[in-house]
Amino acid sequence: MSAKPNARIGATFARLAREGRTALVPFVTAGWPVREATLPVLHALVEGGADVIELGVPFSDPMADGPMIQRANEAALAARVGMADVLAWVRAFRETDHATPIVLMGYANPIERMGQHAFVEACVSAGVDGVIVVDYPPEECGEFTALLRARGIDPIFLLAPTSTGARIEMVAREASGYVYYVSLKGVTGAGNLDVAEVLSRVARIKQTVRLPVGVGFGIRDSATARAIAQGADAVVIGTRLLQALEGASPEQARTRARDFVADIRAALDAPASQESPER
Repeated sequence: MSAKPNARIGATFARLAREGRTALVPFVTAGWPVREATLPVLHALVEGGADVIELGVPFSDPMADGPMIQRANEAALAARVGMADVLAWVRAFRETDHATPIVLMGYANPIERMGQHAFVEACVSAGVDGVIVVDYPPEECGEFTALLRARGIDPIFLLAPTSTGARIEMVAREASGYVYYVSLKGVTGAGNLDVAEVLSRVARIKQTVRLPVGVGFGIRDSATARAIAQGADAVVIGTRLLQALEGASPEQARTRARDFVADIRAALDAPASQESPER
């Protein structure tokens, strides 16, 4: 199925490709570390050098996420953060930032409760650019994917070390914007990456998928981000960022978010001869 890709996501990756740079995609849970920090943190991530932002929609059973992101989800839900709040923060962000893509990442249940059509229209109104739904496999969400595409929102799908050739081909057909490669068998924040193995798998995915390929779920520091960037089009960092924000006031969260992302951005952009710093 063909469709015009989202303008902001497509333009961002096209610009980075021309510049020979890797996209930095931080993930943050909406409402973490406190409700009032969400909008300042979004702007701080851009100030630090984020190219795309993945904004997590709180959910009570985030099955793919490790203890840190689960804790962030629980705290956000305890603060009564819901889909309406998430979309309101995106809308407020768009009042001053018209360029940085925002991708909502979460699970099917909140979308189903709202209704797929209503959700897609609300995303359009707020200024959402892409959607990742962990438990919407491409085989089972054709109607939802079509709704997103028709309204200029990119359906972004996950691939994993266990993905078959058939699954990779299906994602190549159905996805737009970029593809998210889950680098580990397990949940977010778990284990240590075998960088060589990840780069090998990314190279194989790129033989089929013509979209940019981002890597996440195991990038814990600037050195690992720099190593993964040798073969990936984007690096996604979530768990360590959420750890850095834990316990912070809104103003502290803004500073910590900006500084954390700036450190990763500096490592990604450092000349090849320069040894990258490690957090």
